Amino acid sequence: MIVSLILPQPPGYSETFFRSKIQGLQESGHKVILVTGATDQTFEACQHLQHPKVSKNSLVQIFKMISVFLGLLPYLKSVSKYIKLEKSEGTSVKRLLEKLYINATLLKLSTDWLHFGFATMALERELVAKAIGAKLAVSLRGYDIGVYPLKQPNCYTRLWKYIDKVHVISDDLYKKALKHGLSSKTEYKKITPAINTVQFDRGDTIDPKKSKAYHILSIGRLHWKKGFADTLEALSLLKMKSIKFKYYIIGEGKDYERVAYAAHQLNLKDEVVFLGKLDHQEVKTELIKTDLYLQYSIQEGFCNSVLEAQALGELCVVSDAEGLSENVLDQQTGWVVPKSKPRLLTDKILEVIQLNEEDKRKIQENAIRRVRKEFTSEQQKEKFNEFYLK
Repeated sequence: MIVSLILPQPPGYSETFFRSKIQGLQESGHKVILVTGATDQTFEACQHLQHPKVSKNSLVQIFKMISVFLGLLPYLKSVSKYIKLEKSEGTSVKRLLEKLYINATLLKLSTDWLHFGFATMALERELVAKAIGAKLAVSLRGYDIGVYPLKQPNCYTRLWKYIDKVHVISDDLYKKALKHGLSSKTEYKKITPAINTVQFDRGDTIDPKKSKAYHILSIGRLHWKKGFADTLEALSLLKMKSIKFKYYIIGEGKDYERVAYAAHQLNLKDEVVFLGKLDHQEVKTELIKTDLYLQYSIQEGFCNSVLEAQALGELCVVSDAEGLSENVLDQQTGWVVPKSKPRLLTDKILEVIQLNEEDKRKIQENAIRRVRKEFTSEQQKEKFNEFYLK
C-alpha cells in the first residue's frame, strides 16, 4: 500500500509524531511519500516531493505555470477528471488554472491514500484524491478544528463531502468537527500522540525533591494558545502567598517579548527563566529536576510534553483545553483546572504543594503506569497501520 502524507514542511526535530508514523508504516511494509510546500529542507526517511513554488513576479509565474502544465501532459486522465470535478463544484476557469498549478504534484501521484496532516491543508485540494483514484483522509490536531473554523465559518463544507476517513487525536476534537459539519456517518479513528517510553523512563524510583525553591516547568512555543499570560498571573498570586519558586519555560516563539513583559509587569522577573529551544536529552534533564509541570493552555490538541512529564513521574497540572483532559486524568494521574481561570490554577498549585509524599507518589505511579500502558510509540504505529487497512 502507498500512503502519501501532505504536510506544510518536513517534520522538524520535535515532531516525533510524524516521524514515528512514517517509520511505523514503513516497518509494516507500506511505501510512504511525503509531499510538502516548496522548501530548502530535505527529508531522507522516505520519498519527498514538493508543491510548485508560487512566484510574486507575474512574468516568472507565467513561465512556471507553462512548465508545470507541460509536466501534467502524461497524466491527462487524472487531470481531466479533476477538471470535471472542479467544474461540477462551480469553480471558475481562472481559479481552476490556479488549482491545477498548486495541485500538480498531487495529480501526478499513484497512491492508495492521500492523507493531509492538518485539515487546513486539504482546503482547495478536496477533489484531488477522487481525481487520482485515492482515498482521502485528514487529521484533526487542534488549531485546524478548534480555532480556524471560528475565523472561517463553513470552511470545511466541501471537504466533508469528499472525505473517506478522519483521524483525531482526542474525543473533544471529534466533537468539535461534528459541530462544524462533519457527518457522524463518516468513519473516524482516534489515535493519540505517543512517546518512546523507553527514552522517558527514570526507573521505578521516584525521589522526593529537596530544593529550597519549588521548581516549576512548562514546555511549549511562546504563543497565546499556550496560556502563558494566565500561568504567569497565577504564579504572581502564588508569590503573594510567600511561596518560593522558579518557573522555567522551554520553547521559543513570536510572543517572547509579550510573555517576558508580562513576567516583568507581574513582578516575576527573578522567578521566570526562559531556557529557549532544547534538544530531547536536555528536555528530559530539565523534566527530572521538576517539582511541578504546568500546561495551562487555552487551546491544546493533546500535548506530547505532558505525556513525557507523566512518563518521568512528574506531578502535572493542566487546563481542560481539548485533549488535555484526556491526556491527564483529574485526581488520578494529575490535575485538570478550567482554562483561563488563574486564581483556580493558583489554588490547585497550593493544593499540590501541600500534599503529603504518599499522595504525591500515588499520582506519580498512576501517571507512569498509564503512559506505559496506553501511549507507546509501538501502539501508535499499529493503530495507523489499522487506519489504512480497515
